[in-house]
Amino acid sequence: MADVIAPDRPAAAERPGKVDARPVRHPWQWVGVVVIAVLVAMMINSFVTNSKWDWHFVWRVMEYRPVLEGLVKGTIICTLGAMVVGIVLGITLAVMRLSTNPVLRGVAFVFTWFFRAVPRYVLLVVLGVGVLYLYPKLDFGLPFTDVHFYTLDVKSVSNGILVGIIGLGLSEAAYMAEIARAGLLSVDTGQHEAASAIGMSRGKAMRRIILPQAMRVIVPPTGNETIAMVKDTSLLSAVPVTTELFFQANAVANSTYLVMPALVAAVIWYLIVCSILMVGQTMLERYFGRGFGGQTGGNKQSWRGRMLSLRAGGGGM
Repeated sequence: MADVIAPDRPAAAERPGKVDARPVRHPWQWVGVVVIAVLVAMMINSFVTNSKWDWHFVWRVMEYRPVLEGLVKGTIICTLGAMVVGIVLGITLAVMRLSTNPVLRGVAFVFTWFFRAVPRYVLLVVLGVGVLYLYPKLDFGLPFTDVHFYTLDVKSVSNGILVGIIGLGLSEAAYMAEIARAGLLSVDTGQHEAASAIGMSRGKAMRRIILPQAMRVIVPPTGNETIAMVKDTSLLSAVPVTTELFFQANAVANSTYLVMPALVAAVIWYLIVCSILMVGQTMLERYFGRGFGGQTGGNKQSWRGRMLSLRAGGGGM
């Protein structure tokens, strides 16, 4: 069969014409922006013009010495102590849950089952009141015998803040165990095999290979748990603990009958502490997320660039 030769076409006909592309308009985005701006302006107007907020008294309460002492001891120190207990014990429980030993798996499961099921407020009441009543002294020795190696006077060593740290830390450990276990399971099994192939022990591989990679998954929920712990310190009144931010702010409200300004002072302190923790969480997420999911140190697009993209029709609505 003879070859069919196509007729020559002009070069201009082979190129497409100029495309007059226009971005898709999203007018409802701007409607939403206007509505939000109006609502924010109404809120600011209410805060400024309503004298019942009594902002001068709010700043005085924030600088009140018992409130600051409650912020440092009852909120910040208890948060740090409880999270240290929770993270260390939680990682240990996570490793136990993944162990091949059925006894270790069973103990870790019972611990997480119990402390996840008991509300934190109830747990703090039990530890603050019930344990001291049941066990004013703890004897360490052989069970079911009169042989005792050491006797601990619980009343002499326990105080409200310590009991609060232990109670919140034990409860947090149950949740951190599941978070850490999910992070460890997220690491590919090939990493375990590679570490074993080069002669690493199981413990060394866990410290050097597995945990550093699991941190990418562990850090975000751990940051959320830390922020939640700051707020859960307001439950320490169940122990009871008086050197705590909310307790002291509430005491000022009851003594002055200026309830809202005193409580707003506590709210502002909670916002400040939690905002600092959120910044730290973001920095840790960027650090441990390097090399995963195309992360290159965070989104560097400027605010002006995002607004221009929105104006050009970016986004979807």
